[in-house]
Amino acid sequence: MASGLDARAYRLAWPADMTVFEIDQPQVIGFKTATLAGLGAAPTADLRTVAVDLRHDWPKALLHTGFDRSRPTAWIAEGLFGYLPPAAQDRLLDNITALSADGSRLGCEAVPDMWQLDVDKAREMMRRATAKWREHGFDLEFAGLGYEGERNDVGGYLECLGWRSAGTRMSQLLADNGLAAIPQTNDSVSMADTISPY
Repeated sequence: MASGLDARAYRLAWPADMTVFEIDQPQVIGFKTATLAGLGAAPTADLRTVAVDLRHDWPKALLHTGFDRSRPTAWIAEGLFGYLPPAAQDRLLDNITALSADGSRLGCEAVPDMWQLDVDKAREMMRRATAKWREHGFDLEFAGLGYEGERNDVGGYLECLGWRSAGTRMSQLLADNGLAAIPQTNDSVSMADTISPY
């Protein structure tokens, strides 16, 4: 989901019968496909790109590319929910559930209680981030990328849809794997409480 410039379909050793579907906006898919082809890179799985905006009928587009809803699927939705309005987050999870056969898995992350954050402080951090990127010629208003407001807890919502969820805080995942904690500063949003995966 919203695969962006991730290159798992090119860099991982996939089983011989694996199909990888990448869903993202047409411009992103086009840029990535052309760039990797120009580098001589080839997918290591049966790669099928689904060039569609997630605000449109992506389930129909996915099925049109040969997605088999009768087979278990491993879904990945990384860093996506904050860029969706709360209702769109729920709709995405509803659609994933409707397309998932028994045995399917979903890997994602979510920031718990995001709606309780200090909105003014978050907006100021985004304003500073925007100013820094503009110094380098990247003209984008970061505050306009995300959506504020109360949203459903991802794990709880998935459980209501029939999934079993198991989440681990990012700080715990790092510690469990012998990695250093993410440094926290006044200029960054804390990632320590991000929960992943479900």
